[in-house]
Amino acid sequence: MIRVDILITIVAFLAVLIVLVLAHECGHFFTARATGVRVEEFGLFFPPRLLSIKRGGTTYSINALPLGGFVKLAGEEDPNVPGSLAGKSYWVRVLVLASGSIMNAILPILLFTIAFMIPHNVVSGQVLVTEVAANSPAEQAGIVVGDTILMVDDREIKHDGDVRRYILLNLGQEIDILVEHSDATRETVRLTPRWRPPEGQGAVGILPVLLEPTSSSESYPFWEAIPMSVSECIETYMVYKNAIIGMFTGVVPVDIRGPVGIAPVVGAVARSGISYLLDFAAFFSMNLAIINIFPLPALDGGRIAFVLLEWIRRGKRISPRVEGIVHLIGFMTLMAAMLAITYNDIVRLITGGF
Repeated sequence: MIRVDILITIVAFLAVLIVLVLAHECGHFFTARATGVRVEEFGLFFPPRLLSIKRGGTTYSINALPLGGFVKLAGEEDPNVPGSLAGKSYWVRVLVLASGSIMNAILPILLFTIAFMIPHNVVSGQVLVTEVAANSPAEQAGIVVGDTILMVDDREIKHDGDVRRYILLNLGQEIDILVEHSDATRETVRLTPRWRPPEGQGAVGILPVLLEPTSSSESYPFWEAIPMSVSECIETYMVYKNAIIGMFTGVVPVDIRGPVGIAPVVGAVARSGISYLLDFAAFFSMNLAIINIFPLPALDGGRIAFVLLEWIRRGKRISPRVEGIVHLIGFMTLMAAMLAITYNDIVRLITGGF
């Protein structure tokens, strides 16, 4: 049984990674081709190289390290190279560099749509408030222990995860919560989730618990699944936005995992069903879209930053040699960080810290 679980984990992790990497790199590849930028190599994973084939002036390779992928474009920093990226206009360079993240940003619409269409189990039940923190927004609004949460901002609550999600979506903004008191009376209360709650209290100061959960199978036709998928993407990006702000302000703890840390999660999700694996792949793709657009050397956002800097300087370029060194240092730093994260993941895996 253990060997089967390990095999499922490996296969599921590689499948998710390959789909997301190919989507990202295909964004760069096809946009470069469409704008006349020469593509020297399209690589799945990072070197050392395992297999390669050359077609139409481009080398297609499969490499050994499953940490991502790459599209090597001619003249990324040097405009004097024939068919170079650096020789194109500002908007073309930004489009080519951003196209990978754009693909990762829109891929979840397809993944969520398929996940909604596939029959999948949904857990639902009564969400009961079991704790209310003193002087919290919930207490001040009149929520008490024993209340049942029915709706948050006109959205039906099916399980406790819904409550947490809708609260995270509205940090610092007023929300309406429909509760049913123990005497069967209903009341809509208004409160504002806090950015910086006291430790252990949460944004509104309640502990919602799912009572008597039941599982039922759901699936939707594509004409319903598509708008549901778009809505899911928008809400998830809003949650990520709040989470990123929270990490930078110290409100949300930083928990970074590499491939070793992510693989067990993928395996557990895959064993729950293909619909849940597609959901996870969609969330993972959103993460990649956001991370890659950060203005850090070696990442797409870092290269875009150099293009924008050149535009601000009215066409005065940073030396190709200097830009190349900056990105090389950034890449080496990124690889060193990945090694440190992987080491930490291995330690947590051995000690049961996941």
